[in-house]
Amino acid sequence: MRILVTGAAGFIGARLSQWLLDRGDEVIGVDNLNDYYDVTLKEARLARLSDRPGFEFHKTDVADRPALEKVFETARPQRVMHLAAQAGVRYSLENPHAYIEANIVGFMNILECCRYGSIENLVYASSSSVYGANENMPFSVHDNVDHPVSLYAATKKANELMAHTYSHLYRLPTTGLRFFTVYGPWGRPDMSLFLFTRKILAGEPIDVFNYGNHRRDFTYIDDIVQGVVRCIDTIATPNAAWTGQNPDPGTSKAPYRVYNIGAQRPVDLMHFIETLEQCLGRKAEKNLLPLQPGDVPDTYADVEDLATDVGYRPSTPVEEGIAKFVAWYREFYRVDR
Repeated sequence: MRILVTGAAGFIGARLSQWLLDRGDEVIGVDNLNDYYDVTLKEARLARLSDRPGFEFHKTDVADRPALEKVFETARPQRVMHLAAQAGVRYSLENPHAYIEANIVGFMNILECCRYGSIENLVYASSSSVYGANENMPFSVHDNVDHPVSLYAATKKANELMAHTYSHLYRLPTTGLRFFTVYGPWGRPDMSLFLFTRKILAGEPIDVFNYGNHRRDFTYIDDIVQGVVRCIDTIATPNAAWTGQNPDPGTSKAPYRVYNIGAQRPVDLMHFIETLEQCLGRKAEKNLLPLQPGDVPDTYADVEDLATDVGYRPSTPVEEGIAKFVAWYREFYRVDR
């Protein structure tokens, strides 16, 4: 298939693009290469794709409507995986306008391009942050998620609502994936594993929020990508049993689905740090801090719907995933000890 991947120079987008190319798909990569984090890392990810047969790249911002429309008109993709977004809960407190531009305006442009481009299937990135103040564990797509605690979460919830509208009005099949703390080689520098590794190796203290009393459903990158690919291949269908008298938030009478995509085994943050210390051969100096605005104490994904519908089964234990990240980090940044 011809599959358009937005955010193709990003952590998940680059690995997904490799996976699709490996199985013989053509990939149209879109990314604006912004400087939210180190652009050289994005360029390095892209360099691994640029000489692959079947890959074409467009340096385009999804918020730039005319430019995005031109990509769709010339590339003529069959299916779309939309990963481009302004990420990060804490940064949304500093620069809220960036989230409206990228996550709301950008997603609106994607929906319109999919509508007029007769796209067979749109899969898009949502986030576990949409659960917000919900304390029911594990988080289920059948739970209400109307109480976000960060603007980032609110934009992702808005994306799900916008997608449902287009599924209802135009029968555009859409699938939203609520990602749970993705980690692994080539990861984002603003994520905890990357930050902790850099600081521990530099002999600097690490900031541990909520005094270390976090649990996170850390999910290895290849487990995530396996699930994403299966969703690209599986077109959302209406739920014939859905009723407005007892509405199910995870499905619809429209061709619309929302899924959690996580490891379904939350890990204590302190165990995560201890595992990293073992892989690095160094102890961390911890700066224990309170829960930060916009953060939630725990995340825990119920992925049974995704397992039932597409056969998704994550398999990478956190000890293996952290070891693979550390090996990549040492090689990429040429750090011996």
